[in-house]
Amino acid sequence: MQKVLAEGLGTAMLLISVVGSGIMADNLTDDIALALLANAIATGCMLYLLITVLGPISGAHFNPAVTLAFWLRKEIGTMDAGRYVVAQVICGILGVWFTHFIFSEAIWQFSMTNRTGPAQWGSEIFATFGLLFVIFGGLRSKPDAVPTLVALYITGAYWFTSSTSFANPAVTLARAFSDTFAGINPTHVVMFIAAQIVGVAIAQAILPWLFAKTD
Repeated sequence: MQKVLAEGLGTAMLLISVVGSGIMADNLTDDIALALLANAIATGCMLYLLITVLGPISGAHFNPAVTLAFWLRKEIGTMDAGRYVVAQVICGILGVWFTHFIFSEAIWQFSMTNRTGPAQWGSEIFATFGLLFVIFGGLRSKPDAVPTLVALYITGAYWFTSSTSFANPAVTLARAFSDTFAGINPTHVVMFIAAQIVGVAIAQAILPWLFAKTD
């Protein structure tokens, strides 16, 4: 339960940083580029903190795609993986609702922001593959640097992917419940998640071989 709590709390705090910084940025500026920069920096900072603090407890997945990747590598059991995903999904949504509360927004919302099309789906495939590349490559070469590597990758990926790098099914679903800067239309969630799973499959086909230990 300690691990499940860490995953749930971490995912909730991640969504608070994503949605909260989006609301704050949108309130303070009409410059979309500046708002995206603020959103990216806040998310990257939170990821660094969460992975550093909670990594030793649960592995700091906060992401069903990451949990799936570790399960495929047989580094987490089926029961634990299922518990992680349930905690990530439920607590991600709770994090969004809490963010609405602290910004005096309506708690119950559905996003009207359209995020769809082959370019964005391709971006999500790449973003998810890249995230796993950074995680498993970091674990292979310099485990202590993983929090920094993931934080830097996500901060950058906000800018070099047309989808702004969701790369996380729990985050994708939770953001559908927020009609704010970070939202995604609920009807577009399924294809984003499908693309993310494709990214996991590609990573599983390549990364174990790429990062295999050699004598």
